[in-house]
Amino acid sequence: MKRLLFINACVRGEKSRTLKLARHFLNCYCSAHRDTEVAEVDLCTLRLPPQYPEVLAQRDELWNAGKLDHPMFEPARQFASADQIVVAAPFWDLSFPAALKIYLERISVTDLTFGYDAQGAMMGLCKADWLLYVTTRGGYYAGTPLDIAAAHIKGLGVMYGIPQVRFLDAEGLDDIRNDPAALLAAAMERAAELAAGI
Repeated sequence: MKRLLFINACVRGEKSRTLKLARHFLNCYCSAHRDTEVAEVDLCTLRLPPQYPEVLAQRDELWNAGKLDHPMFEPARQFASADQIVVAAPFWDLSFPAALKIYLERISVTDLTFGYDAQGAMMGLCKADWLLYVTTRGGYYAGTPLDIAAAHIKGLGVMYGIPQVRFLDAEGLDDIRNDPAALLAAAMERAAELAAGI
């Protein structure tokens, strides 16, 4: 079985347009790839604390003692061992919800998700052959300097050693000139096509 990790950062829950798009992709993907097992991490349920000084102190103490099997590092171990990864997060304030930033900080662990070779060059340690980032936006930001989320995710893909980072989105959903249902339906079609061909 292939293990697909679904990271759900959709803080509006089942009302989220991003979550609807992501779940449609996952349903289509699992129908086309019957050997896939999906593990979902709901960041609103997980509620990892930010890396305040006391959290960092504990993390550093455990890491320095070589205790990478400690529960604190379970999210990083899970992420590193996944065969495929889907991240769903709405476009918020040019980026994504804070819950996802906290998660990404927590999984960025030397010797688990990335490391360094003998020459000191960074190398990724994650197993996934692709990561798909799913988002919806009220306006039009894809491909512009205002889309900080995409740049962040692309950079982490390189850092983690994930060879393919893809994006699935629906834009203009809050533009009063548009039909948001039609835009989301078009994105659903793209999701199905992507699921069949990825």
